[in-house]
Amino acid sequence: MILQALNEYYQRKSRLPDSNLAPPGFEHKAIPFLIVLTADGRFAGLDDTREGEGKKKIAKTYLVPQMVKRSSDVAANLLWDHSGYVFGVDNKGKPERVREQHLAFIETIRSRFAVSDDAGIQAVLSFLEHSNFESVFLHPLWPEIQETGANLTFRLQGDSEPVCERPALVALSVTEKIDSEKTALCLVSGEEDAIERLHPSVKGVWGAQSSGASIVSFNLDAFSSYGKSQGGNAPVGKRAVFAYTTALNRLLAKDSRQRIQVGDASTVFWAATPGHPMEELFPGLFGEPSKDNPDLGTAAVAALLNAPKTGAGGFEDDDTRFYVLGLAPNAARIAVRFWHVKTVGELAVNIRRHFDDLRMVHAPHELETLSLFRVLIATAMLGKSENIPPNLGGDVMRSVIEGLPYPQTLLSGAIRRIRAEQEVTYPRAAIIKACINRQSGKEELKVSLDENNTNTAYRLGRLFAVLERIQERANPGINATIRDRYYGAASGTPVTVLPTLLKLKNHHLAKLDNKGEVINYEKLLGQIMDGIIDFPAQLGLQDQGRFAIGYYHQRQAFFTKSESTTNKGE
Repeated sequence: MILQALNEYYQRKSRLPDSNLAPPGFEHKAIPFLIVLTADGRFAGLDDTREGEGKKKIAKTYLVPQMVKRSSDVAANLLWDHSGYVFGVDNKGKPERVREQHLAFIETIRSRFAVSDDAGIQAVLSFLEHSNFESVFLHPLWPEIQETGANLTFRLQGDSEPVCERPALVALSVTEKIDSEKTALCLVSGEEDAIERLHPSVKGVWGAQSSGASIVSFNLDAFSSYGKSQGGNAPVGKRAVFAYTTALNRLLAKDSRQRIQVGDASTVFWAATPGHPMEELFPGLFGEPSKDNPDLGTAAVAALLNAPKTGAGGFEDDDTRFYVLGLAPNAARIAVRFWHVKTVGELAVNIRRHFDDLRMVHAPHELETLSLFRVLIATAMLGKSENIPPNLGGDVMRSVIEGLPYPQTLLSGAIRRIRAEQEVTYPRAAIIKACINRQSGKEELKVSLDENNTNTAYRLGRLFAVLERIQERANPGINATIRDRYYGAASGTPVTVLPTLLKLKNHHLAKLDNKGEVINYEKLLGQIMDGIIDFPAQLGLQDQGRFAIGYYHQRQAFFTKSESTTNKGE
């Protein structure tokens, strides 16, 4: 299903006039240096295609024949490669192997264009066969080429594009003879085609090998079945293999607007209709706002949430298929972390519900909506992305897209960080509220303070917040409050600390000069304690979450009242 969807994406996208997908047999490749040749095959110079300064130089990208799959064997790319293949230069102490590489490079060109009379090909072959490379080795750019192992290709003097981009060569390269006796039924396209033995590498997956990794691969006898090895185990035709790998590499490219990072999963997405508006909204809904466009996420969420109110672009009735694919590194292979196919209408409803579930009262300076990255990192130790549990991102994404309850690991992660850091932050409170409400199937916890909520754990959280506030008012400028010392025990085993803290509050109230304030605090404590018969010996995970929300709501209510009072005074 995944390969079929990617194959269909390539076929649709490649038919568009402004498509940036490579034609069959080609790929877009950054080539730092071009070897400039005269029409009779003499060396005329080296072009440095890079732009920028120092180590940030970026090479220009050209359309070149698709890279061959290499292992330990000698295999030359067509019309481009590193200096070992192009010039037979040995810098690794293996002169015989380098010479073999160079001969393979020449033979690849000669055999592929045996009947071509193109001036560019003739110049390249003449240059390589005469092996007169002394002028190249004396060029000022040569030491850098040899040191970096940069890729090179050829340009004919007077042309603006490389030899491999000449229209006649592109047309000739895409036509490849297929032996009809070696064809089979392709599992992706359902058509007869030559079966690809080794699939090209997929690049751009965060954490995977920089040279690329494979989604489909078999390299051990244990993976063989019915005497079939490598590509024979999963027969996919050459055309379908090229289509799905080209599409996936394009979606994963650095400049792609159709990829985001979800935990350890490099996530790509696309609609069955090219250029669908949901493709523009999706990065803002789940990705982290960039420095160039910090309001992207807010704008995208606002557009989706306000659609039912404005009647514009609500998507609910849109039956267009939408695909979301998450890929994670796994040694030399790529693991499929998650794969979801929904209609745009179903997706819009579920995403809107997700952001409604996360709505929580917060300070004015904090973000109105939380990206998926902010949600995940709120559960990570030290707030570092590398500490996000590997499967958590995919599990949360599945809950959002499918409209399912959030994983228990998300709730436990938020509560664990609160107990470790003694701080109920806005993202953590939003996570706990969303998790508990989805699990119960009703809006048990509100966006802001709910004085009618009679749940014991929720009220105990409010009680703890009031006791902390009394301590702060009695000791202005205090560095550490009861939260720093007692939060973990109060939220886990209330009976062990809350009776002591209630006695301590009498000492703090005695310090307050404003008797009206004392009366207000006593009244608030009485309202909260109403209905609480006894302090529980222990609170379970969900009740610890309710405690945290009660504490957070009550603290936010204090801050809101303080700001309101200040504004009235002004």
